[in-house]
Amino acid sequence: MEQFDIAIIGAGPGGYASAIHAAKSGMKVALVERYKVGGACYNVGCIPSKILLEHSKLVQEIQRGNDWGIETPVINVNFPRLMQRKNAIIQELLANIEHFIASNHITFYRGEATVAADLTVTVGQETFVAKDVMLATGSKPFVPPFKGLKNSPYYTTDTFFEIAELPQQLTIIGGGVIAVEMAFSLAPLGTKVTMLNHSEDILQTEEPDARPIIREKMKNLGIELITNFQFEHFHGNDIYTSKGIYTYENLLFATGRRPNTEIAQQLELAFDGRLIAVNQHYQTSHPHIYAIGDLVGGYQLAHAASAEGIYVVDHIMGVKRTVVDQGLIPRCVYTQPEIATFGLLEEQVEQAYTVTKMPLNTNPKALMEGNVEGFIKLMTTKEDGQILGACVVADGATEILNAILATKNAGGTVSALANMIFPHPTVSEHIGDGAKAVFDKAIHQ
Repeated sequence: MEQFDIAIIGAGPGGYASAIHAAKSGMKVALVERYKVGGACYNVGCIPSKILLEHSKLVQEIQRGNDWGIETPVINVNFPRLMQRKNAIIQELLANIEHFIASNHITFYRGEATVAADLTVTVGQETFVAKDVMLATGSKPFVPPFKGLKNSPYYTTDTFFEIAELPQQLTIIGGGVIAVEMAFSLAPLGTKVTMLNHSEDILQTEEPDARPIIREKMKNLGIELITNFQFEHFHGNDIYTSKGIYTYENLLFATGRRPNTEIAQQLELAFDGRLIAVNQHYQTSHPHIYAIGDLVGGYQLAHAASAEGIYVVDHIMGVKRTVVDQGLIPRCVYTQPEIATFGLLEEQVEQAYTVTKMPLNTNPKALMEGNVEGFIKLMTTKEDGQILGACVVADGATEILNAILATKNAGGTVSALANMIFPHPTVSEHIGDGAKAVFDKAIHQ
């Protein structure tokens, strides 16, 4: 029976990144995947949704050009060609991952894995053993058990990205990041989007000041947002709610995800509610079995899972590292404008701390680009200049945030940001001005 230093179950972002890191660190690695490399992120999640968002963003850029005087009388959306491009990009990315796996001499098993308590792993007719096992099996879409739903047609994100024609109408149930991004990806292309969110507001995990900006943009895109109601039941293509009946042509559930814990249940690992219980090193109740990503809570993000898996590999090898700090994991919403955040939100900071907010309507580059909806916000301590958190709402916010996060990771303070010379004109120079505002020395305020 072949023996490995580590067996990683799941080849999504957490699994394949961990496997490559382990192989480059000198470990003999087995990687198992029952579906496709890249997991949900690359196949039915963040990558296909972001590709559609780029298509929609381009349509909005063309429309803005018309407003400026660069006139394009007609915008024709060839949706099948857009989907062909989506498929081609994904196939190229998956081929890259397959290449990285092979070039690092990782033994790759395709199929459903079962794991025994003695760390024997079986995939189909093949069996091997590992010194340690990492579970990186990800999650699946959650659909609430609404009355009558079993007789109603609907999509989840696992099935939606295979559509061949642009929907004329789409109703999205949910109000979180996935739901809002899907609305932004379809509405500019010409789909009439209705979003049903029973809560009082959308994006409730995000910076509150960002939400009105996104709601207003949704309104401008023609997205109908219905909030603060109760679902009653489904009947065919009708959704009965406390606010009335909503009829749909196409329905997408974007109501969160649930972890794939089948292997953990078979092993009778300890659970913390619906999640696998782990210590700070992501070690389960079995000392040689680890779990990462969507299985253990925290942020359900690809880069979070990758960071956790790489940490596990280093821990197994005896490399001393600080544990993964959830406060340093960036959170991103790829709307237009984007929202990018790390650390504390304003509502979470104590009164003794300093919050500065620089609106983009005073930023030259933002004005040039026509992207003035947004702001750069810093949460800091004035006494020693520690950066507690940041939020950027802007076109390209997910890139702009990195300057603040890199400063924080390097041990820098808000003084370092205030003294940094940013290029002009850039949107990111508002970071420096926001840092100066901590000391009441902002230029554009």
